[in-house]
Amino acid sequence: MSSPVTDAGRVVAVWCPDWPAVAAAAVAELPATRPVAVLFGNRVVASSATARAEGVRRGLRRREAQARCPELFLAQADPDRDARLFEPVVAAVDETVPGVEVLRPGLLVLGARGAARFFGSEAAAAERLVDAVAAVGAEAQIGIADELSTAVIAARRAALVAPGAGAVFLAPLPIGELAAEPSLAAPERGELVDLLHRLGLRRIGDFAALPPADVASRFGGDAVLAHRCARAVPERPPSARRPPPELSVEYHCDPPIDRVDAAAFAGRMLAARLHAALLAASLSCTRLSVVAETEAGEQLSRIWRCAAPLTPASTADRVRWQLDGWLTRRDRPTAPIIRLRLEPVETARSGALQLGLWGGVGADTERARRALIRVQGLLGGEAVRFGVLSGGRGPAERITMVVLGDEPVPAADPEQPWPGSLPRPAPAVLLLNRPAVLLHTADGDPVRITARGLFAAPPARLTWGRRGWSLSGWAGPWPLDELWWTPGAAATARAQVQLDGAPADTRVLLLLYRAGIWHAEGIYD
Repeated sequence: MSSPVTDAGRVVAVWCPDWPAVAAAAVAELPATRPVAVLFGNRVVASSATARAEGVRRGLRRREAQARCPELFLAQADPDRDARLFEPVVAAVDETVPGVEVLRPGLLVLGARGAARFFGSEAAAAERLVDAVAAVGAEAQIGIADELSTAVIAARRAALVAPGAGAVFLAPLPIGELAAEPSLAAPERGELVDLLHRLGLRRIGDFAALPPADVASRFGGDAVLAHRCARAVPERPPSARRPPPELSVEYHCDPPIDRVDAAAFAGRMLAARLHAALLAASLSCTRLSVVAETEAGEQLSRIWRCAAPLTPASTADRVRWQLDGWLTRRDRPTAPIIRLRLEPVETARSGALQLGLWGGVGADTERARRALIRVQGLLGGEAVRFGVLSGGRGPAERITMVVLGDEPVPAADPEQPWPGSLPRPAPAVLLLNRPAVLLHTADGDPVRITARGLFAAPPARLTWGRRGWSLSGWAGPWPLDELWWTPGAAATARAQVQLDGAPADTRVLLLLYRAGIWHAEGIYD
């Protein structure tokens, strides 16, 4: 038997595969051999192993899934159902090893130190946890690693990662694993993974090898979190101190609560009060404890963890799910609930987890919108505009400026194919006036674009006004398929050039070639 691990940072992840499909089958009392798929928006979002064996995959439309598997049982996505049926699993794990944190229905985590010490080793603890979950009629896989995200990925492979070996374990895995778990990834993580794949970074180790500064400057905030996950380092620093008690909110239930609908109402009210207190303290909550007390003196508590800061709506959802699970499980409380309490377990300064203007916490977003409406009243309705992702080949064309208050409709569909479009990432600064520049060969001759969309000669030097630089690198050109049917249409293309000796903030330029003249269109930082 191996010796117990004493590293306090080790994490155990308990993953119940295909939980939405398992919960739907349990409610319908289906046999284990019946294929099951869960739909959201007429597309498959989860399926059982038997359904996948018949070719049913996530993303398929309803009719295509039924065509591949005529015996398929279809159920609509229901987070309340998933959370309610997952509560017995959480309770079984918590009885075996206290200190459970729920990431979502179907996935929970806990500290490995106590479990390893009590059962003798991490492997023995993993076996006991699998047995505990099996005793309530569910299947589970266990992953153990130094970091939470690594443990979750390891659970999908039922792997116990040795201390300090997280990066080695992750390196050969497909890059798509970084977006596989929604509770640890932002919604845009799938787009990042697709971009990395097209750039040739097919494995997590390839992405981890990139310098952190380059990832932050080229890919954005979520890419920084994904990169830390790929390197098996903490995704965010732990809370420096326990949140002050005055941030906790409490509700004395009169009359006592014994119905789910009444509990849900109380949960929404408490969520609003909690986030009002957090807003006043300029804090965001990432771990939340839900505590309930019954007339018989029973104490119920559960901790929920979230990768992104909790919003009032997401907090209310988790409170409703938890109360639904407590009030409907077999060993439900023997008396009604007389007190509810929400305690932020881990908080961070709002600036440390800042989201976009229109994707942030509700109160902040509303306050910003009210301020902009006042600006409109002073300067006119057309004075305040915001950008909407649009379709187009150039970076300026991919942004449609919409007046605040109007429907955010892009000028062109961004989902349509755009042959000749500029490869990502886009420039950090767009030069709307597109100043003319000169691009020369080593011999001083002007560089032109041929009818085939290629450089007539390799570029070597760029002149912008009175200043000039030698080129240390270039990419492209990328011909633009625009107005090619027009008689006498001239070649049009874009190219990227790297200036040797230029300031750091203007070292890489995006150039546009049109009508025989080169223009500076954007600057990469």
